This record gives sequence, C-alpha cells and structure tokens, in this order.
Amino acid sequence: MTLRIIAIAVGALALVGPAPAADQSFTGRQAWEIGRKTTCGTPEAGVTRYGVWQGKAYSRVPGEKDRHLFSLIGVNTRQCASLNDSERGDGFRSVSREVMLYLDPETNELLDEWLNPWTGERVTVVHVANDPVNMRAPRFEADTREVTLRRYGELLVSASEVPLFYDNPLGGDFQPYVGGTYHAMEIFDTFYPADELLDPARRLERSWIGWVRVAQWLPWMKMGSRSGLMVFNATGSSTFDRDSIPESLRAILKARYPSYFEPPPLDDERPNETSWTVFRKTVETTGN
Repeated sequence: MTLRIIAIAVGALALVGPAPAADQSFTGRQAWEIGRKTTCGTPEAGVTRYGVWQGKAYSRVPGEKDRHLFSLIGVNTRQCASLNDSERGDGFRSVSREVMLYLDPETNELLDEWLNPWTGERVTVVHVANDPVNMRAPRFEADTREVTLRRYGELLVSASEVPLFYDNPLGGDFQPYVGGTYHAMEIFDTFYPADELLDPARRLERSWIGWVRVAQWLPWMKMGSRSGLMVFNATGSSTFDRDSIPESLRAILKARYPSYFEPPPLDDERPNETSWTVFRKTVETTGN
C-alpha cells in the first residue's frame, strides 16, 4: 500500500514537470469550504470516512545507531456534523476514534509483549485506541482565516507542523518545578486532487498523507528518564470505502476493537483521549 501511494503521488507530480511549486491562497467562504473538505472529505453530514496509514517507529539515542523498534498500522474513523449560527454562519464539527497498532518489525505480527532491549524487561504493549478524537469546537465560516496550499499541477498540498508542549497526564502537581512536560512535534503533508478539493459540490474521493512524529518514549516502554526519543514515519490515504482498510487490520478491529469501524455519534461531547490518558487508565485499572 505504501509503495502504491508513493507511486500515485510521484505520478501526479510528474505531470507538472520541473516547474517549482506555487502557493495558492483562499479566503472567505472558499477557505471554509476547503477546511471542511480537507477534514470531512465531503460537504455532506454524517458520512463515514476512513483514514488508514502504515509506517515505522525508530529509536534515537545519543551515541548509538537508530533502531527500527516497531512497524505501525492504523485507522481513523470519522464523520462530520453540519451546523449553523445566526451570526457566524455555516459550520461543521468532526468526531472520530482511532486505532494504531504496534507490530513486530521483522514479521509484522501484532505485539502484545515487547522485550525492552535497554532494560531487559518484558513489558505489555498498550496499542493506541483513542475514543474519541473530536474537534474541540466547531469551525464556522465567519471564524475561518486564510488558507494557503502549495500547488503542484493537479495536486494541492497542505503542509503543517504541530509543536506539542503541555503537562504530561502521568505527572503530578509539581511539573513546573521538576519537569515532566510532554514535548513532541507532529508533521503532516497531505495531497489532494485539486479539481475535487476546489469544487464545493464534489466529494474528495481520495487524499494521501505523509505523517512524521518526533516524541518522547512511549510510556508503556518503561524507559523512565533514559535519554532518547522516538521517530515515527508513515504514509496513508483517506477514503469512504471500508474495504480500503487492509485485511490484516480489519481482522484485528473485528476481534478487538469492533466499535472502531464506526465513528462516534455526531453529538458526542466526551473529552478526548490520547495515548497518555489511555495508558494512565490502563495502569489504574490493571495495576501494571
């Protein structure tokens, strides 16, 4: 799947020739419509969209060679609600839940236990199963700022970096004094067919994404204060076709996470989950 995504993107870029990319800016109603389309894939409400990705996770420790620790596969399942405000105009809000699984780097088999090569301890793997992962607030037309995309011929590209720096949910009340802040960077490069994205009446049948995360050790690895960090690199695509979810992932969802085939309800108001909050609940429940 990864090679196919790369081939599609490279093929589309080949249509452009050697000309450099040109930034294209959008404002007003069009900017809001683009924001909804890139989030929801469609101007319709209540349509389920699947974002699937595959990749690898590496360690980076000063003084040693990077290690391929895990392979990755995941899916985000979402839908969007349509809203209207008398002063702010049309709006939308997305609701979703997502799974990301850690796989053996050699066999691609699902990992439930992992032998930590630095500590020698065998630990329980806590896969990502975040429910929900919702937009915290609706996005209305009146609140929409300018949207700038990079154009490569028939492709429009959204490139964004998301620096994360906040109190770690596993920490206590004295983080400002002793540290414990979660520090990471998420990088998203998403590719859209320009004709589908810019037509407000059409669905965005397919889009492709490159995702990178640079972050601290996963909590279940039990790395404590050891120096080092994680580097995640993955590619994926979004579609309305459930069959686009790889068969191996569909089988695991069916066995372990059946609710993740469907998005949360449109009126879902639960607080969002992260890998850290889910891990904390796991520890508090199991004692491990």
